Amino acid sequence: MKWRIRRPDSRFTGVLCLLTVSGVLAQPVLPLSAQAGDLIFRRGTETVSHMVLGMDGGLYSHVGMLVGQSGNWQVVHATPSEKAGQADGVVLDSLEFFLAPRRSQAFAVYSPKNVSSNQRRSAVQWALAQQGRGFEIVAAGKGIYCTTLVWQAWKQAGLDWPVNTTEVTLPVLKGHYLLPSALQTSAQMQRLN
Repeated sequence: MKWRIRRPDSRFTGVLCLLTVSGVLAQPVLPLSAQAGDLIFRRGTETVSHMVLGMDGGLYSHVGMLVGQSGNWQVVHATPSEKAGQADGVVLDSLEFFLAPRRSQAFAVYSPKNVSSNQRRSAVQWALAQQGRGFEIVAAGKGIYCTTLVWQAWKQAGLDWPVNTTEVTLPVLKGHYLLPSALQTSAQMQRLN
């Protein structure tokens, strides 16, 4: 059998280029003004996401905090396990994992208003220090879940951030909870475009 090497057909090359460009465009693109410490909200696809959306009535079901910098973003967040063998808790995931289409239908980035770089650093350090802490939503007021993680991180960094909780009365979930829309619609936050 003889192999013949041919020059690639320009139509084929164009398809390869298009596929490459499409792959790049499929990566999550954050606003240029995004900074470590900003909150990234997502509208999830899983059953628990639909439950949160039903209780909250907001646009998003989950929130995490951006860590790192442009080109190397990660998200620290408190979540039920999203990876085989990983316990429910506070984890650090890549931005691509956090916003993967199988987990996220939409997202938005919000930044706290009038905070210093020292406050940002403090909020990020506190949130990162919580890695490994268990996710707990059933014990209202005692556990840590996505919204309480980011709210507490900013509160301990000195952000005066009053929020409203929502009373939940379900057979397995009772108490006052901090839901995503309370953070997203807070006067302390601004959406980045």
